[in-house]
Amino acid sequence: MAAASTVVSKVFTKDELCALERAPAPCGIVIFGASGDLAHRKLFPALFSLVLDHLMPKDFYVIGVGRTSLTDVAFQSGVRQALGTVGTAEERAEFISHLTYLSGEYHLEATYAALGKRLAGLDEVHQTHGCHIFYLATPPALYEVIVGLLGSSGLAAARSSRACTRLVVEKPFGHDLSSARDLNVAIRRVFQEDQIYRIDHYLGKETVQNILMFRFANAIYEPVWNEKYIDHVQITAAESDGVEHRAGYYEQAGVLRDMFQNHLLQLLCLVAMEPPASFDADAVRNEKSKVMTAVSFPSADRLGQDVIRGQYGAGEIEREAAPAYRNEPGVHPNSFTETFAALRMEIDNWRWHGVPFYLRSGKRLPKRVTEIAVQFRRVPTSIFKSLVVEELSPNVLHFRIQPNEGISLRLEAKHPGPKVCLSSVTMHFDYTEAFGVTPPEAYARLFLDVMLGDQTLFARQDWLEHSWKLLDPLLQYEKDVQETGLRSYPAGSWGPPEADALLAREGRQWLTR
Repeated sequence: MAAASTVVSKVFTKDELCALERAPAPCGIVIFGASGDLAHRKLFPALFSLVLDHLMPKDFYVIGVGRTSLTDVAFQSGVRQALGTVGTAEERAEFISHLTYLSGEYHLEATYAALGKRLAGLDEVHQTHGCHIFYLATPPALYEVIVGLLGSSGLAAARSSRACTRLVVEKPFGHDLSSARDLNVAIRRVFQEDQIYRIDHYLGKETVQNILMFRFANAIYEPVWNEKYIDHVQITAAESDGVEHRAGYYEQAGVLRDMFQNHLLQLLCLVAMEPPASFDADAVRNEKSKVMTAVSFPSADRLGQDVIRGQYGAGEIEREAAPAYRNEPGVHPNSFTETFAALRMEIDNWRWHGVPFYLRSGKRLPKRVTEIAVQFRRVPTSIFKSLVVEELSPNVLHFRIQPNEGISLRLEAKHPGPKVCLSSVTMHFDYTEAFGVTPPEAYARLFLDVMLGDQTLFARQDWLEHSWKLLDPLLQYEKDVQETGLRSYPAGSWGPPEADALLAREGRQWLTR
């Protein structure tokens, strides 16, 4: 008898994996808002990580544009501090040598005239052939101003057959359907849809992309990925922090605009979408848009039952006192802004008909975790005389987006011994343990895709409009019941008790605790 053979899949090193990626062509990157928090906390470290992974173009430059008056030396010093101790001193110095700074007001034509001269000179030095990426890391109120002047100054136009121009827009993209449409009209006067990259950093997370790989690269799950086998789906994005320095923004947004309109609905689409014809950008985004057209939000008479809004009061997190939202710096003392929301919705198509999707997100919850839980139906009957069906726990598939990134499956197993005694066990895949590397920063993945011209992980305008169409009735309802519809919950809890009741009335409970 021939000996059994063991097939071991090749495990790539980080360098080998990076070698499989293609490096983009030389380009110039212009970051508006370069002296701000986002640029220093996320954007420059992301670009540097691409340098360390040998994924930046062989030749590139970065121009930071900001209203703060800085010299190149002062700007580079600030970026150096933002990079910390990542890489070697020589690698940090080499990266920083590619950075330059231009100060100016965003509404003045002179700023764009000076930028045009800077671009022309650096294009010549770095042989970029006029390939430019314009990144808007400014407050959203400035988007139309900057885009309009990029157009009128001629900077948005391709200057040769080899040139390319792309625009990266940070969220929020509008604050309702009307404003989102107006913003899109303004941008489309200057840029075409295939030039526009609307960022949702959640889509750059490796574990979010792994949802697609899990579903469409493995044959065993797709046959049961439907209403016949799945009982319900939960999507949780919990934050233990308060509003911190974002009170000005958060007072205008609230959790529905900040988390649901983009992040949570994107996760829902990845779970619910049909298999795309290919992994091309439009094929994937077409299927996500189809999900959005099929989403059935609560009808007007059920909004009060299926939409739970809350605001955190004083409490304790990890044995430290936490103030109430209304006592946070910059928050109005009588604010009715929601810091927590839980929704029940369905997707009205053949695959998902009758399957509830529960979404929740909030601030000042017990811990930071983003997770998708897919609970399968219970077995139809128990063949074990000592156990009734209700004592057999249903299988649950967890996608852990952050932290401790991974995938786990809960199933029933027998204890050793002569008696029929079952308990739940978990099969777990840990991203860091399996691959020997921590997941890369989401902004690095997204920056690379912009340079490569790959829009797969970016929101398309039709998807955005669908998301606002769904959210607008909830926002209007929130406005109508401003005070009476807002529940309080203590900081450090999992939200108001009504959020638990949302599931309990159908015999379910939240799985992420």
